[in-house]
Amino acid sequence: MIRFEDVSVVYDGAAKPAIRGVDLTVPEGELALLVGPSGVGKSTLLNAVCGLVPHFTGGTLRGRVTVDGRDTRTHPPRELADVVGTVGQDPLAHFVTDTVEDELAYGMESLGLPRDTMRRRVEETLDLLGLTELRDRPIASLSGGQQQRVAIGSVLTPHPRVLVLDEPTSALDPAAAEEVLAVLQRLVHDLGTTVLLAEHRLERVVQYADQVIVLPSPGAAPTAGAPADMMAVSPVRPPVVALGRLAGWSPLPLTVRDARRRAAPLRERLANLAPAPRTGGRVPALTPTRAPAAVAERLTVRRGRAEVLRGVSLSVAAGETVALMGRNGAGKSTLLAALVGLHRPAAGSVRLGDLAPHRTRPAELLRHAGLVPQDPRDLLYADTVAAECTAADADAQAAAGTCRALVAELLPGVPDDAHPRDLSEGQRLALALAVVLTARPRLLLLDEPTRGLDYAAKARLVGVLRELAAAGHAIVLATHDVELAAELAHRVVILADGEVVADGPTAEVVVASPSFAPQVAKILGPAGSGAEGTPWLTVAQVRDALEAAA
Repeated sequence: MIRFEDVSVVYDGAAKPAIRGVDLTVPEGELALLVGPSGVGKSTLLNAVCGLVPHFTGGTLRGRVTVDGRDTRTHPPRELADVVGTVGQDPLAHFVTDTVEDELAYGMESLGLPRDTMRRRVEETLDLLGLTELRDRPIASLSGGQQQRVAIGSVLTPHPRVLVLDEPTSALDPAAAEEVLAVLQRLVHDLGTTVLLAEHRLERVVQYADQVIVLPSPGAAPTAGAPADMMAVSPVRPPVVALGRLAGWSPLPLTVRDARRRAAPLRERLANLAPAPRTGGRVPALTPTRAPAAVAERLTVRRGRAEVLRGVSLSVAAGETVALMGRNGAGKSTLLAALVGLHRPAAGSVRLGDLAPHRTRPAELLRHAGLVPQDPRDLLYADTVAAECTAADADAQAAAGTCRALVAELLPGVPDDAHPRDLSEGQRLALALAVVLTARPRLLLLDEPTRGLDYAAKARLVGVLRELAAAGHAIVLATHDVELAAELAHRVVILADGEVVADGPTAEVVVASPSFAPQVAKILGPAGSGAEGTPWLTVAQVRDALEAAA
């Protein structure tokens, strides 16, 4: 169905190809998973399938890409629209209407499908993706995860034979991600749809793949094969695979169920060992002389007539990392925005020390609180990475080069003259984070900080955030990444319908929830707790304990 024949793509002005030597086939009715570190050309390869490369992106395409027999070099995207449906990393870039139902119908209207057919398919898609209650909502009022589901639904309604998806679950909570992946499985198995997707959260998708395509490094030729075989050589891998490699299991497990079946000997080895603290120990208790960095008391926030937050109370200590979790639309992003003064409380209060953030000038607030939003482009205005960093240094009154050093630490290899819009989603996020960190705010707020980041980039981010917490910065991150919460957070706060439903130490909260438990906890628990009764949460904990025992 999809065929690459010795394909290379070189963008105008680039010193080397974005992809090179791509020679592979994705048969009809298969789900192919494209993996690799950030910036290796995954988006370029996907865009070559739908014709965006080279018709809209520019550059030179050598070789041949065919989809259902159509050569993408001679067929622009409009001539492939009835065959290929595409959702990129940024769903907002794809929306052309104002409401959910109109967006789902738009693609079918463009193809001239009968009205009765359109109505039936819209209803089917609303049910499939759990969007029925949102059908009349303005798209701009939806959460990032809800927008992601609408974007996926808008390409499903025309019933394309090929689906191309770039990070389709990155903004979704665990339950919503499972629903979307179940829909993709149904399309592949029941309708013979061919799916090609790139995803960094491999723990969610690798078990569904028929084949895995690995792009190991920029410009390197990809390799393809069975998922277990490719995970054995892939530079990126989910925790279940990393644990299997650590334990020496062969073939490598791809699911929690397969790993649990083999985990008894590993549980025995860990029975008398205890996990080391993940973030350097407990946060010191607050004292009368040590005020919290941020406090929300009985906070209520309204948008129009709707109460998005209702009576939320939250206190964050200096040096503490708190993960906000919950379903899409639960109010996580609204709470972060209220903490940085973007929403005025309808009731209750927010305090950053002696400051009320919604009454504080932005220039003054800069050193007290900084927010990295879901869409990092909201913070990026300059034409080059170097210009963004220079402006950040000036705004924060920091030494020249401070921001650029942070960019290099978070994501090495980003050139100074690159335009922020030409960066990958993960690279843009690293740049936006560096811009905010330049001012060294006491309170750092991050909304889905690992969206678009591979495991290596996420590890670098964890290292930077741990150093900030150790230096006394308070960190609050809204995330659907259960592995990040297990690795980094002292506390987890779960929101549901604008209210706090759980607040406690990470190990207690995440292990008690099937949706939010990390893979290692599922594999080694409940009988796999350490000697002190503390559950194992990460592969690093297991590795360190085994090495110390040896």
